[in-house]
Amino acid sequence: MSEEIDVGRALKAAIATGEVEFGVDQTVKAVKAGKAQMIVISANCPNAFLVENKDVKCHVYSGNNMELGALCGKPFSVSALAIIDKGTSNILTL
Repeated sequence: MSEEIDVGRALKAAIATGEVEFGVDQTVKAVKAGKAQMIVISANCPNAFLVENKDVKCHVYSGNNMELGALCGKPFSVSALAIIDKGTSNILTL
């Protein structure tokens, strides 16, 4: 059985202990600046640059932006986020 990473737990750990940028604009800036170690985008992310990005490791979350926002513990929708510093999480192994 392959080890399945809990995306929610990994995201919460990265948010709590590392540095995460939320939002499409912030994520695009982080990727272009070379700061993003990884990006997570919702299944309905509207930004073509992020969807087609080949420069940074990308995880497409199976839910929509409302579900991704809730998973991150945010009271708003999140279409994209950039992991700048993973902190104590194992998110980069997704």
